[in-house]
Formats: sequence, C-alpha cells, structure tokens
Amino acid sequence: MGLELYLDLLSQPCRAIYIFTKKNGITFQQHTVELLKGQHLSDAFAQVNSLKKVPAMKDGDFILTESVAILLYLAHKYKVSDNWYPQDLQARARVDEYLAWQHTTLRRNCLRALWHKVMLPVFLREQVAPEILAATLAELDMTLQLLEDKFLQNKAFLAGNCISLADLVAITELMHPVGAGCQVFEGHPKLAAWSQRVKAAVGEELFREAHEVILNVKNCSPADLTLKQKMMPGVLAMIR
Repeated sequence: MGLELYLDLLSQPCRAIYIFTKKNGITFQQHTVELLKGQHLSDAFAQVNSLKKVPAMKDGDFILTESVAILLYLAHKYKVSDNWYPQDLQARARVDEYLAWQHTTLRRNCLRALWHKVMLPVFLREQVAPEILAATLAELDMTLQLLEDKFLQNKAFLAGNCISLADLVAITELMHPVGAGCQVFEGHPKLAAWSQRVKAAVGEELFREAHEVILNVKNCSPADLTLKQKMMPGVLAMIR
C-alpha cells in the first residue's frame, strides 16, 4: 500500500496536511473519518490511531499521528521545495518556533471560538453564556495581535519571504473562527494582507476546496443524544 491519510477537513490539522500534499503533488489514498458522526470514536478507527483523533497517516506498515509530525515526515520523505521547511538552520528554527507555539495559543483560541460560537449551540445544542463567548473572542484577538507582533512583524510570511509550514498551519487555524462568522482580520491589516499572500501561494482553488466544509459549518445538523453524550467530555476537555 502507498501513503494513506485519515482526514476530516472540518479539522484544522487535517486541512493543513491536505493542502500540503495536494500542493506538492504527493499522491495519497484518502480515508474520510467524519468527526460529526463520531467515526473517530469507533473501534475500527482505534486500530489506526488508539488516541481516536485525526489526522492519522499510514505509509505501508508505518503509522504516524500528530499533525506536525506528519507534516515534517512528508516534507522530508518527498523532498519538497526548501521554502516549506528550510535547510538553513535559523530559517528552520523560525518555522519550528511557530509550530511549537501554536498548539496552546492560536490553535486553542481559534478552536474555542468555533465551538463557543457555533458548534456547541448548533451541533450539541448547548448554550454558551454571553460573557464566556465575549471572553473567548477577546482572548482570540489578543492572540492575533501577538501573532502579528511576534511572528509576522514586517515580513511577507511568518518565517521569511516565502510561504512555509508555519504559514500553512496558521492560516488553516484562522479559518475556524472565520467559519464561525468572526471577523478575525478586522483591526489587523498586516494579518489581512498576509492571509491574501498565503492564499495566493497555496492557490485560490485548492484553498477553497480545503475549506469548503468549515465555511459551511453553520449548516451542520444537531447531534443525536447518544453521540452528544460520547463527544461532550472530549469537547469540553479540548476547549476549556
């Protein structure tokens, strides 16, 4: 068997991997694991990833989980263009710096905005107190300012003059609150201009294809009671 990817494009890490493989002409077999149907919780998927999370990758008998590890594996194996994960030590360190920072900051805040604004009230039919939503959006805005001041600064892209894995991970993270209807770039003109450069570097068609699901997330159907009971503990642990 060749490269196999277990994805749901509702998931930000899955979108980053999907865009990266498509953009770099990496051939793979896609297995869709629908999160909103609870397919990631099944015993069948647990045989692939015992953590019951997407994305997951199989390359022959080799199984790998965690999106950053998968991205780096693919970048090395397929010897993609140097801009994605530079050979230059300091340029690579800038990419690593963002990838190490984003898990508990931008990604967490973007995910919380999506769940508090859309997924909890629409999909799981759980109301979110207005003050909690306001605090979530305020924290997201502070994190966006930090992204701009610390990482982007006056550069074209987060790690230099060319798109890298850092930009790809960041832009896919930011599409969570965009899909929830948040005006994330309002008041952040540098980030707005950066986002347009990233989309152009990825390609508008591929970018739209990867984000179609998240941009239509408000149309998702409510979960049934059994699925809600299964998902709630994991959701709350993820967004608190």
